[in-house]
Amino acid sequence: MLTKIRDSVLSYLNRNAFHINNKFYTYLEFAKTVSKIRFFLENDIDDSEKLIGIMTNDDFESYCSVFGILYAGKGFVPINPSHPLERNISIIKQSGLKIILDSADNRNYRELANEEKIKIVNSKNLPVTKINLEVPVIDENNFAYVLFTSGSTGVPKGVKLSYKNLNSFVNSFFNLDYKIDFKDRFLQMFEMTFDLSIMCYFIPLCVGACVYTIPENGIKFSSIYCTLEEDKITFALMVPSILSYLQPYFNEIKLNSMRYSLFCGEALNLELAKEWLSCVPNAEVQNVYGPTEATIFCLSYSLPKDKSKIKNYNGTVCIGKPIHNMEAKIIDEGNRIILDNSKNELCLSGKQLTEGYINNPGKNKESFFVINENSISKRFYRTGDISFVDEDGDFMYCGRKDNQIKVQGFRNELGEIEHHISIFTKVPNVYAVPVEKSPGNNLIYVFIQNYSGNLNEITQYLGSKIPHYMIPYKITSISELPLNSNGKVDRKSLIKIAANEEK
Repeated sequence: MLTKIRDSVLSYLNRNAFHINNKFYTYLEFAKTVSKIRFFLENDIDDSEKLIGIMTNDDFESYCSVFGILYAGKGFVPINPSHPLERNISIIKQSGLKIILDSADNRNYRELANEEKIKIVNSKNLPVTKINLEVPVIDENNFAYVLFTSGSTGVPKGVKLSYKNLNSFVNSFFNLDYKIDFKDRFLQMFEMTFDLSIMCYFIPLCVGACVYTIPENGIKFSSIYCTLEEDKITFALMVPSILSYLQPYFNEIKLNSMRYSLFCGEALNLELAKEWLSCVPNAEVQNVYGPTEATIFCLSYSLPKDKSKIKNYNGTVCIGKPIHNMEAKIIDEGNRIILDNSKNELCLSGKQLTEGYINNPGKNKESFFVINENSISKRFYRTGDISFVDEDGDFMYCGRKDNQIKVQGFRNELGEIEHHISIFTKVPNVYAVPVEKSPGNNLIYVFIQNYSGNLNEITQYLGSKIPHYMIPYKITSISELPLNSNGKVDRKSLIKIAANEEK
């Protein structure tokens, strides 16, 4: 991966590598900035410091810091300064960070540095050095980066991704045979603490293409639309929630320059996907799947141009087959592999699979296990996603394991309720959430975005489609769905809204 990027940089020094906040940066500027950060880390920082923090300020220096760290043979830990200070302190302490690169003056963290004996270095002020993109000798099991995801206890958990994991993903990505080169323009819509961002700026640099980020001060969704259209983006990885915000403009959107349109991070709604195909007439549209623990994405499904042939389950587009170097199985709670098309938990194995969570043996024991198959021991990760395999070997996403709740002792799949309501209302943005009325007693709340029809008619319709115990307790039209920092619908916020209505 580092070799690919080095070769691209040296081949395309005068071409643009990044477009950030309406300014272009060339590969030559990239090489110079990466090299000065690398020089500092190799000459001023002790070799024992294997992880380096980065304050992700959505600027050129933040991206260059990632590669300065990697070319120095170390690993990076991205920290978003706009996130709660308490959360970020937890990340810093769990990672054992002693060095943090910061291209801005984040005052709260400079105060923290004095207390915790952390050295915070302004990457903009480092002196210029000669260009050095020679690839160091690195143990492939060393950390390339650590990303922190939300934890069920409220404490973020750090996913350790190695050079082996990252290199395997890059190799698997190119094995998918995308026809990309230095003329392509890639969208980067994610904040840098979100794992999908890594594909969006690593892959383009491997081929000499340009990365287009979303202006940090803009309105996120209108900015994405403007970037897609005005900058003639050719390759975009987005979360499906974006489509719900673009849908009012679908009749006007014709992105003829788009060649690859990928979706990941959430279930992709069938009806929205069908409409989007008309907006990107020259693009291959793919639904890709993968948790942070399996390095960005590890299953892929290409949507056929014939909309009637798009595979789906309950209105959710198929997630396809494992990519190169990865394996997926449906496995039950007793660690038995399901050989028919029964639904159970999707589990992953392969070279992209993380070693585990940082300093979290309890969570590692819960999430990872080993199966002996044909006298070969394979380590698997429990995704928490319910799936099954169809007759073609494609995996169908059926919802979260924790999206299954019990009402009156019966097990309910919230995705099935969402599907029937979406069919009746012709609104793709339907979200069912559980609210615990009392211990063991769940109520189902449903939120529909901008629905002006009769809500009572929905209940009557559901009575003809699903058992009585699946009928929602309350259905509400909501003008704007709450989103998290990565553009996904925030189900936890919806649960809070529903719970407050019950008080």
